[in-house]
Amino acid sequence: MLPTITRNILHIVPTPTERLAPRPLLRDDVYARLRDAIVDGTFAPDEQLRDGDLAAWLGVSRTPVREALLELSRAGLVRAVPGRSTVVAPIETAAIRDAQAVVAAMHALVVRTAVPRLTPADLERMREANADFAAAHAAGDTDAALRADAAFHAVAVAAAGNTAAAAVIAQYDPVLRRAERVRFGSHEGAASAARHDELIARCTAGDADGAARIAEHTWQSLTIPATEPEGSPS
Repeated sequence: MLPTITRNILHIVPTPTERLAPRPLLRDDVYARLRDAIVDGTFAPDEQLRDGDLAAWLGVSRTPVREALLELSRAGLVRAVPGRSTVVAPIETAAIRDAQAVVAAMHALVVRTAVPRLTPADLERMREANADFAAAHAAGDTDAALRADAAFHAVAVAAAGNTAAAAVIAQYDPVLRRAERVRFGSHEGAASAARHDELIARCTAGDADGAARIAEHTWQSLTIPATEPEGSPS
């Protein structure tokens, strides 16, 4: 027979039905806030980021801020500069090209996987998101256009169920979102809406390969801003 103390310990371990639902980690919230502030331009390229100031701004300790900055560094959104601690990374052509190639390939993969799994409700969500995107672009609302574009592409990512591909997209997508703020403020926003319509048509028809090609082209067609002097290595 087990000793009494052991029985008591076993007794208080919660059963699966008693366990609390998972909650987002504080560091994930901090990462998301800092990521979004970089993408939307709240923090400008080359701006210094002091963990103490960020912790005070977010109302957290320095630990989750430092962890978030480390993740942002891996994603290429911040960098360590000797004598200046951490600064927001500039929008560089080479970094965008690298992220573009990876994200385009991952979206092609998830769309090819998702097509046979998409439900009528999924397709309707894609149509609604693209309608929101087109309306936001027509109104000149870049923030709303970016949100709608993210919602559009998220449908296929969720349907595919490939967590590895989703993680890679989540890591490098913010690099492209910074460049997309320029794109969606131009005539290219209308071209993106048309590509979305074509992608929906291919998905509706069950053409996985055709849809994957359009998805890849959509991300490969992203205009890369000229951020380096002519003749600079890339």
